[in-house]
This record gives sequence, C-alpha cells and structure tokens, in this order.
Amino acid sequence: MECLYRRDYEADRLLREHPPELSHPNKLLVFELALADERAAGTMSVTRWAPAALPALTLAATELVAMPGYFDYAGSDAGVWHVNFADPHLFFAYGSALLAQDELQCAEHPALGPIRDALVSEQLGALTEQDGAPTPVLVAGVERRCTILTAPTADHPRGLYGNQFARADAATIRAAVLVHRPAPRSNILAIAAPVGGGAYTREQIEYTLVAAYTGFAAAVAESQRLWPDVAVEVRTGFWGCGAFGGNRELMTMLQLVAARLAGLSRLRFYAFDAAGRADYEAGLAAMHAMLAGATTTTALVDRIASRGYLWGQSNGT
Repeated sequence: MECLYRRDYEADRLLREHPPELSHPNKLLVFELALADERAAGTMSVTRWAPAALPALTLAATELVAMPGYFDYAGSDAGVWHVNFADPHLFFAYGSALLAQDELQCAEHPALGPIRDALVSEQLGALTEQDGAPTPVLVAGVERRCTILTAPTADHPRGLYGNQFARADAATIRAAVLVHRPAPRSNILAIAAPVGGGAYTREQIEYTLVAAYTGFAAAVAESQRLWPDVAVEVRTGFWGCGAFGGNRELMTMLQLVAARLAGLSRLRFYAFDAAGRADYEAGLAAMHAMLAGATTTTALVDRIASRGYLWGQSNGT
C-alpha cells in the first residue's frame, strides 16, 4: 500500500484558516447550529492512497453483517470506518444545496469541507480518482457535531434527503438538526464509484473492485497505525447506486469481495429496507457463486464480467 500523503490538521485552527464556503442558507444554518459558540476540537489525520494491485485470491473470514436502516455511528470509533460515497473531487459539493450521502456526511462533520479547501490550497490533490484510477482519501478523528433527521415525517412526507433539503424552511431545518454535546468522532473513507450506462464493462468492474479493495486495505493499514490490534470494521451501503444508478447486486458483491481480500474483521452493510435486504442477499449469493472455482482475482473479474450486469437508473439525488 502506497500512501501518497499524510496531513494532520488541528480542527479549530483548520476552521479558522479555512472557514467553510457554504453557498446555500440551509447549509449555513446547519453549520451554525452544529458549532454554535463552541470551538472545534481535536486533530484529524488525512491520508490519500495510490491504487493497489489486486492481491492473490486469499479471502479472510470477514464477518458480513446486513443492517436495517441507514448509517449507524454508534459505538467506539477505534478501527471503525464509514464509507463516503465520494465524487472524484473530494467533498466538492459540501456547501451546495444538495444533501445526498456525501453532502449529508459533510454537514454532520463540518470540518470535512475545510479539509478539502486546505488540501486544495496546499496543492496536494483533493481527489479520490486521478487519471482514471481510484485514490481513496481517509480522514481519521473528525468530530460529528450533529445528526440531521432526513426521514419523511407527517409534516414533510418527502423528507429532507437529496434535493428536498434545499426546499425546506429554516424552522424545518432547525427541528431536524440534533446537536451532539460532546461531539463523538468518526473515521471517514472516501471512495468514488464508477459512472456508466448500459452493460457494465470489464474495466468498470475491475475499477470498482480495485477502488473498494484499496480503500478497505488503507483502512486496515491506518487502523493498525492508530489503534494497534483493534478489529477493523467498515460501514457501507449501496455505494454508487443512487444518483449514479449503479447495479445493487453487483456493487454489493464487489464490496463483499473487497472486504475479504483486504482482511477486514467486519463489514456492516446498511440495506435500508426489505427491498434493500433482498438486493444485499442477492449480492451475497452472487459472491459465493462467483468465488466457487475461481483461483485468481483476474479469473474472478472475468467471471463477474461474463454475467452481463446492467446499469440501473439514477434516483435523481
């Protein structure tokens, strides 16, 4: 594993030197509620990783757990990483009107946007993809200052997720923001999913597997550095299956394979609802079917590509 850079940022100083650029008033309101008059605290470690070659087909006994609902940040942060469904340009829309998974994570962790701005100012490359290859970015120890309740309610039956966030009034935003005192810490793993349409190409499948494997293996490496001997867990979901219209079965299968190749202790997969659980189970079954008889990762990718997986439709977020 090649680490392209490592930067440590003291949170309060970072926000003073790079105040977030929030172009939508609702994003500004969330930031003001989350920070209030308190200073940000702690030091965050930011790393960016070169794409790793796929290893031999040696699979760890990773615990694969399907979870209901959406991301759960509960418990200790030691060795626990939450996937950020990233754009190739790290956290690029954090100040915009949008509130998809990436932007929601940035709003709840208000130091993430300034991390992007600091990396850009230092010309380090705030990129999770470069020259067609994945370069995942990890952020360890960022404060989660609030939770934004995005689920539908009686007053707002369409919820606040995605484009609905920008349509809400200030009173609705205030009611939806739960501020955390003290603020817990999270570890973020930003990886970009591919974009496409029609039938998946072999190159797209291999890119996805390399991206997930590189990110997960980097999480293992950073965890060993920060919390020696602690079990490593990644929490994820239908990465690339919202606005990008990725195939749920395929994207699930590739993440499950990557988790076992990287040697994760546990992968928690948040499947939302009964339909999502069915898609997860289909991905799990496909993983077992594709691994049966495969002896190399090259052969595995070939077998997956031969299935003729098709892209879905964007969900409009």
